[in-house]
Amino acid sequence: MSGSGEGAESIREVLQLQLRNNFKQYAMFIALLGIWLLFTILTGGIFVEPRNLTNLFLQASHIAILAVGMVLVIVAGHIDLSVGSLMGFIGAIAAILQVNYGWDTPMAVLAALVVGALVGLWQGYWIAYRGIPAFIVTLAGMTMFRGALIAVTGGATIAPLRDSFRALGQDFLPRFFTAGTRNGFHVTSALVAIVFIIGYLLMDVRRRRASMRYGFRVLPRGLFILKLAGASAGIALFFSIMIFYRGVPYSILLIILLVLLYTFLTNNTVFGRHVYAIGGNREAARLSGINIRQRTMMIFVSMGLLSALSGVVFTARLNAAAASAGNLVELDTIAAAIIGGASTLGGEGTVFGAIIGAILMASVNNGMSLMNLSADWQMMFRGLILLLAVWFDISSRQRSAK
Repeated sequence: MSGSGEGAESIREVLQLQLRNNFKQYAMFIALLGIWLLFTILTGGIFVEPRNLTNLFLQASHIAILAVGMVLVIVAGHIDLSVGSLMGFIGAIAAILQVNYGWDTPMAVLAALVVGALVGLWQGYWIAYRGIPAFIVTLAGMTMFRGALIAVTGGATIAPLRDSFRALGQDFLPRFFTAGTRNGFHVTSALVAIVFIIGYLLMDVRRRRASMRYGFRVLPRGLFILKLAGASAGIALFFSIMIFYRGVPYSILLIILLVLLYTFLTNNTVFGRHVYAIGGNREAARLSGINIRQRTMMIFVSMGLLSALSGVVFTARLNAAAASAGNLVELDTIAAAIIGGASTLGGEGTVFGAIIGAILMASVNNGMSLMNLSADWQMMFRGLILLLAVWFDISSRQRSAK
């Protein structure tokens, strides 16, 4: 009886520790589910149809790509206000190279990435080596790149793009297996989902064994199995939304690969540990020998590359470049990162959380559009969500400090 009581007490302590350490993530999931439920009711079920949710993911793709980079920026204690203008500007460059100069898709995308890296170097230089606050540098960049976008487009729409370019933002994985399948079920995407579930299970089991080998505290076996089952069900549910429509879009597959890459980068590399150390305590990071200038430069080069990639995906999805592209995108990107758990004070945040934040912001935009709310109301609600997200971050920090 005593052993049973001790076991129950241990499980209770583990659950309390998990809840305390992951409070923001759980709150974020609850908020996302609440928003989905609300819009499902208000739209008569249209919101949760596979077609609409797949379109929602496509609409969120360029924000999600930017949010991956914005997490590193915010974790390091900075901010980037230029991402929307830069995204539109680089997307326009790629479109002009295709439409006006006949460049093929790989070369246009490569040129866009090179421009993004150079812009990241430019902004990172002023922030890291000249000591100008990132807020000022990127605010200047936002104005400059918006003007450059208007200049290169001449206020006109640049279209149409090649099919291979457009596929990056609009097309889906092909159906390699069709015989004997019922209409609406995408076998190729189902196989991709199975691969990701197996990969997740293997990595989590391996991580648990490594933690046990080094004497770190791990979840009890029963709770660990329950966690694996819940996460696998979540992955299956996410993919099933697209499997029962037209399959997994290329842009979503790209985001998944970026999440895996940047999650590994932040959790398993020296660079990632340095970024969190800089954001957590800049002076301590400096005294421990971290090259803060170099790391800051790399963070903004990363942000420039992802802004370019986002611009390519956004332009491909619209099949055109326009002078209005990227307007207020920085608002949704920053909100996505903060809603996903990135702290405005630095040192805290996850790539996966930023993706969930991007989906939440896209859900709000999509739901309001389905309800035919005017643009002015949509802008007011988006601003309110950002304000509430920052308030939640600050209040949760104050609670944990007590």
